[in-house]
Amino acid sequence: MDIFNSFIVGKYIAHRGYHTETAPENSLAAFQNAIDAGFAIELDIQRLSDGTIVVFHDSSLSRMTGKDGYLKMLKKTDLKKYKLKGSEEHIPTFKEVLKLVDGKVPLLIEIKNDGKVGELEKELLAMLKKYNGEFAIQSFNPFVLLWFKENAPNILRGQLSSFFKGEKMSFLRKCALKRMRFNRQTKPDFISYNADDLPNRFVRKYKNLPLLAWTIRNKDDFMKAVKHCDNMIFEGFDITKAL
Repeated sequence: MDIFNSFIVGKYIAHRGYHTETAPENSLAAFQNAIDAGFAIELDIQRLSDGTIVVFHDSSLSRMTGKDGYLKMLKKTDLKKYKLKGSEEHIPTFKEVLKLVDGKVPLLIEIKNDGKVGELEKELLAMLKKYNGEFAIQSFNPFVLLWFKENAPNILRGQLSSFFKGEKMSFLRKCALKRMRFNRQTKPDFISYNADDLPNRFVRKYKNLPLLAWTIRNKDDFMKAVKHCDNMIFEGFDITKAL
């Protein structure tokens, strides 16, 4: 497969869906908006305490639901109680999202896993084997990519990275991740890098791999990034009108 002829390069990717005030990020409504507009969808997955895979970005519930607590403490039966940003949209399960999208547009699935790698990935793989649409996975955690390289090498996998400014992590970890030191072992098919940190010498080493820039939020961001990347993950505006 020529990845440069895949959706990774050929289709703009809506960050957490094509979300609006009435269709919050990572909601079924935001994903329907992306389908209607013909954009690929970037989304985030995590596991609940009962093992259910859901689509949600934060570890804390407060920003998106206005309620205290942590996502990992919830069970599937709790989800309908948590409305997103004051809307009628609830935290969706990944199964609900797959049913809605149903291959209409491609999915770029960010696996949020800072813990032990294996259980979430195994369950996700079982679900993806039954799904007929286009998709790829990506993660900041290189051990997630290594798991997919060893267990499902035909699935496109991308290494997420940035300069991690302001992030609470050790100096050594930050250096290793921003330099993508594990790429030799994980062999990613593409790279997703923070647009604020482009261009840089670390991505230049991988000219043979597609480079995605995130997150593009307006025309100015678009014009700055377009010279340095192969595609963009965007939000907050119609990227097709940027040129």
